[in-house]
Amino acid sequence: MLKTKLVLGVLLFEGFELLDVCGPLEIFGRASEHFEIKLVSELSGDVKSAQSVKLVTDHSFSDDENYDMLLIPGGVGTRVLVNSEATLTWLKNNTPKAQLVASVCTGSALLAKANLLDNKKATTNKAAFMWVTEQSNKVEWIKQARWVEDGKFFSSSGVSAGMDMSLAIISKLLGEEEANSIATFIEYEWHKDSSWDPFSKIYGLS
Repeated sequence: MLKTKLVLGVLLFEGFELLDVCGPLEIFGRASEHFEIKLVSELSGDVKSAQSVKLVTDHSFSDDENYDMLLIPGGVGTRVLVNSEATLTWLKNNTPKAQLVASVCTGSALLAKANLLDNKKATTNKAAFMWVTEQSNKVEWIKQARWVEDGKFFSSSGVSAGMDMSLAIISKLLGEEEANSIATFIEYEWHKDSSWDPFSKIYGLS
């Protein structure tokens, strides 16, 4: 059980996948006594998702903020962001200070490009698996996994997989009973087996 409230910093960028962010935040937000959620982007203000829905950030990269946890979503915007020095530098500066770092979908491409997943196991969106894995050959990419945990790093498969991963994080930090309670409240069928991944077969990876 957590003794202190953790600040969860969520990276936003143009073209982020909406459920990558809002799915996990629905879950962490249900334990608001344990997590303080902050949205952060390179520049403060509105950030448009891939679905054209905008979210408003709390902080910009230039703000002197510390985050206990990081959540890195995916989305079509990651195709551009892997070449953003500002984003990669922000990740390199903040990841070492965080107690836990989680990526959803192609968000793992950003961590990989920043060399933060070197010699770590990780997974990603199976439809975009080839592109993501091209960002680094120093990562042990897992082809069949709903999510992967390696040390303080969690990475999940595509989009909705971030919700299963988030519940696994809740279970790790607060206990399985709390994770089950949240899943029941939001009427979500939690896939507890991290190796459950029918999409790996669909996309010819296993």
